[in-house]
Amino acid sequence: MTRAPFRPALAAAVLCGVLALPPTRGIGIPVIELPLLLALLGLFGGVGRVVLTVALWLLSVQKMADLAMHQALGRSFNTVADMPLIPASMNLIAGSFGQLAAVGAALVATVAGCCLLWLIWWATGVWATQKWQPHRRLTMLAVCAVVLILPLAGQGAAENGRYALSRVQLARQTVADLRNLRRAAAEDPYAGQAGLLDQIDRDVLVIFVESYGRASFDVEFLAERHLDTLQRAQARLAGAGLSVRSGFLSAPTQGGQSWLSHASFANGLWVSDQTRYRAVLASGRQSIFHLARKAGFETAAVMPAITMPWPEAQRMGFDHILPARDLGYRGKPFNWVTMPDQFTLTATDRLLRQDPDRAHLFAQIALVSSHAPWTPVPHLLDWDAIGDGSEFNDMAISGDSPRDVWRDRDRVRRHYRDSVDYALRTALEYAERQGPDGPLIFLLGDHQAAPGIAMDDGRDVALHVIGPEDLVARTAGWGFTLGLIPPDESEAMPMDRMRDLILTGFTSGAAPS
Repeated sequence: MTRAPFRPALAAAVLCGVLALPPTRGIGIPVIELPLLLALLGLFGGVGRVVLTVALWLLSVQKMADLAMHQALGRSFNTVADMPLIPASMNLIAGSFGQLAAVGAALVATVAGCCLLWLIWWATGVWATQKWQPHRRLTMLAVCAVVLILPLAGQGAAENGRYALSRVQLARQTVADLRNLRRAAAEDPYAGQAGLLDQIDRDVLVIFVESYGRASFDVEFLAERHLDTLQRAQARLAGAGLSVRSGFLSAPTQGGQSWLSHASFANGLWVSDQTRYRAVLASGRQSIFHLARKAGFETAAVMPAITMPWPEAQRMGFDHILPARDLGYRGKPFNWVTMPDQFTLTATDRLLRQDPDRAHLFAQIALVSSHAPWTPVPHLLDWDAIGDGSEFNDMAISGDSPRDVWRDRDRVRRHYRDSVDYALRTALEYAERQGPDGPLIFLLGDHQAAPGIAMDDGRDVALHVIGPEDLVARTAGWGFTLGLIPPDESEAMPMDRMRDLILTGFTSGAAPS
């Protein structure tokens, strides 16, 4: 007798907890949905139990995916576009914390999902199998009617219903956006145009700095280190006869998925998720590397983070694709990071820029030393001392392990700050060494780190154009300012504008946009 009322109360508490999961409410009582849910179970029994169990489980999984996505990338999980991120996340965990950690994470997620499904099934079963008198069924119908009418009268809100509807609308919007993207990809005024980039008389390097965002300028904890590095480098670049202009770009992603920024920059289209990325590759869109190749440049991608097959690279316009294994690094990895940035830039010169009879190079270089887990943090060596990479071994095995660093959020932030500082010093010192006869360099961040790390939820990144004065001056019309540090009030330009700006700005007879 004492057990009968306890089970329905406990089951109701379980269902209440499921409905109250963030991000719809936080911890609280869902006063609209819970009575409706219990009434439906009482009215429809076993059929209602099956339908509601599946619906509640899918709702819970979507909510937890959203929470994880907000922590990592600062946005919600898109069921249409983001499914490929699941294996990518496992690869990142394996590279940072070991294969066992990745397997463990997958097992924990699977077991947790199964336990949640069983718990919801049990809770719905308690209420679906209750024996209700006819007058109580009428009461349940009245409850359903009142609960459904209340939101219309402004007396409450079915937040889980609105949340689920918003996820469905997001999926539909994603499909519609894809149609628009394919249409935009086909409408390219530069496809087939002759004489592009004829004002560039040297190599062009598009260098992405991992996780280098506007937080380096706006967040005091980061800015006090990074602005000092930029100020010192600015004086050295000027002393080396180089001109610099800088501004901010809005990136399509945050916290990860660097390839979306690479694709947005190169293709002149907003590529904000994996589905759009695949659509652009399949569209035949001419990236800036396709167009540079047609203009007589030799094109290349230097990608030290690529350790597995990368077949889609064949459609990106590169003559040469250099993943980690082809860069000649024989040193130890820095956990997930395959090699330090200083070696990556040295390898670029060795493998792509030494032949005096070659065509000018137009290359994408993705630096990775400032990628999570941000430990150990390398330091610069004498550039002339760089050999096969084994000289970095002592650095690679020094410092704290990712497990130690990631126990403390403040410690993670310090390592992140120091890693970005290393990447900036390395790239800017590399540019300084090239001198005024060296390449035209576009140095930019791919995206900001996750909000919890960068302490900023924006998506802006910095872009620095470094080279001889006559070429850098052609970017003045882009709204960029002299030096490495843009004014605080600078507005960010969408990253997908860069392809067309470069094509227009460095082609004779076309004024910079």
